[in-house]
Amino acid sequence: MTSQTTIDTTGSGGIPASPSDATPGKGLRGHPWLTLITVAVGVMMVALDGTIVAIANPAIQKDLGATFAEVQWITNGYFLALAVSLITAGKLGDRFGHRQTFLIGVVGFAAASGAIGLSDSIAFVVVFRVLQGLFGALLMPAALGLLRATFPAEKLNMAIGIWGMVIGASTAGGPILGGVLVEHVNWQSVFFINVPVGVLAVVLGVWILLDHRAENAPRSFDILGIALLSTSVFCLVWALIKAPPSEWGWGDAKTLGFLGASVLGFALFAFWETKVKEPLIPLALFRSVALSAGVVLMVLMAIAFMGGLFFVTFYLQNVHGMSPIDAGLHLLPLTGMMIVGSPLAGAMITKFGPRVPLAGGMGLTAIAMYGMSTLETDTGSGVMSLWFALLGLGLAPVMVGATEVIVGNAPMELSGVAGGLQQAAMQIGGSLGTAVLGAVMASKVNSDLAGNWAKAGLPPLTPEQEHQASEAVQVGVPPVAPGTPDAIAAKITGVAHDTFISGMSAASLVAAGVAVVAVLVAFLTKRGENAGAGAGAAHI
Repeated sequence: MTSQTTIDTTGSGGIPASPSDATPGKGLRGHPWLTLITVAVGVMMVALDGTIVAIANPAIQKDLGATFAEVQWITNGYFLALAVSLITAGKLGDRFGHRQTFLIGVVGFAAASGAIGLSDSIAFVVVFRVLQGLFGALLMPAALGLLRATFPAEKLNMAIGIWGMVIGASTAGGPILGGVLVEHVNWQSVFFINVPVGVLAVVLGVWILLDHRAENAPRSFDILGIALLSTSVFCLVWALIKAPPSEWGWGDAKTLGFLGASVLGFALFAFWETKVKEPLIPLALFRSVALSAGVVLMVLMAIAFMGGLFFVTFYLQNVHGMSPIDAGLHLLPLTGMMIVGSPLAGAMITKFGPRVPLAGGMGLTAIAMYGMSTLETDTGSGVMSLWFALLGLGLAPVMVGATEVIVGNAPMELSGVAGGLQQAAMQIGGSLGTAVLGAVMASKVNSDLAGNWAKAGLPPLTPEQEHQASEAVQVGVPPVAPGTPDAIAAKITGVAHDTFISGMSAASLVAAGVAVVAVLVAFLTKRGENAGAGAGAAHI
C-alpha cells in the first residue's frame, strides 16, 4: 500500500501533515538521495535515447531497407510524441501521484524499447518510437515532481544539479555509447539496453519512491484544454520539422499554415483556460515573471545548445573524417564539464540565487558559440576541446537554475505541470534551434557554393546538380561522383568543406546572439517562491 503525504501548498513554506511518513525511518522508502538515484536511472533512458539512436539510423536503414524519409521519422516521431505529451503527462502526475506515473512511464518506455529491438520493419520501429516518446513524457515531469516533493528547499538545487548532470551526460554521451554498440554488437542493442535499465528503475522505484500528493491536487481533467494544447504543440513542432529547405521550406504555404494553426490553437487554449474550473495550465502561473523568464530561458538555451551541437557532429565526422566513436570522444570535454559543473552550479544557486549563475552561464555559452564560429577545416583537437568545455561549463548552471526557477516558482500541486513546462520548453527549443540554425546554414551554403565552386575552376553545375550539391554540403559531405579524378575530387572536397564551415560559422554566430539575449532574460529570474512547499516532506 502506497504511503501518502499531505502537503500545505499555500506557498508559505508549510509542512506536511504527516512528516513522519516521509522520513527514512521505516526502511528506505522516501529517502531523498535514494529517490534522486532512482529517478536519475529512469530519466537517463529518455535523455540517452534522444541522441543514441542517431548513430544507429544508418544501420537501421540498411538492415530494414528503409528510405531516408522513413529513417527521419525514427527521430521525429519520438520527439514529436514527447513534446506534445509532456505538459499533459505532468498533469497526470499531479492528479494520480508522481510515483505511479513515473513507474508506468518506465515500464512502458522499457517495453517499447524491447519491441523496437524485435521489430523487422521500419513501420514498427517508428510506431514503437512514438510509444517511447509518450511513455518518456510520463516519467520526465514525474521525476521532477518527486524531487520537488522529497527534497527540502535548501537541498533542492543540488538535487536538480545532479539531475541535470545526468540529462546532460546522457544526451552528450549517447553518440559514444551508440557508436560502440552499433560497431561491436548491432543496432538492436541500442534499444535492448533500455530493458535492464528499466527493470532496475522499476525495482528501485517500488522499493524507494514515496508517493507525495498535494492537498489541493486537481480532481478533474481539462479535456478540451488538453486537446487544444496538444494540437497547438503538434502543429508548431510539425512545422519546425518540415520547414527546412530540403522539405517544405520556410515560405511554403504548408509551413505557414501549420504555424498559423499553432498560433490560433494557443490563443484558443489561453481563452479556454480562463473559463474552465480546473484548467490544464492555470494562466495565473505565468503571473510569476521569474517562472515565465525560466521557461523562455530554457527555450533559448536549447536553441543555442541543440542547434549548435547538431552541426558539430557533422563537422567532426564529415569534415574531420572521424568515426562516430571518435566524434563522441571529442565531445567528452563538453560532457565532462556538464558532469562537474551541474552539482557546483546547484551549490552556487543555493548560496547566491539564480540570477548571476544563470546570466554567467549564458554568457559563457555565448563566448563558446562565438569560439565555435571560428573553427576551420584544420582546427586541432585542443582548440575544439577548449570551446566544447566552455560550452559545457556555461550550460550546466542554466540547466540547473532554469529548472529550479520554473519548478520552484510553481505551487506544489502544479509541480508536475511545471516539470512538463520545463521539458516541453527544452524540446521545442531544440526543434526550433535545429530548424532556425538549419535555415541559416542552408541560406549561407546556397549563397556561397556557386561562387566558391567557380573560384576553384570546377565545371559549372546545372540548377538540379547545384541543388543536390547544396544539400550534401549542408551536412559537410563533398558531392563527389564515382569515378571523379583525384585532383578534381580534392578540389570539390575543399570547396564543400570550406562552404560548410562558412555555414556553420554563420549558424554559430546566430546561436551566440541567442545566448546573449538569454543573458538579459536571466536577470528576470529569482529563487523559487514556493520551493519550501515540499521542504518538510522529507528529512535528510
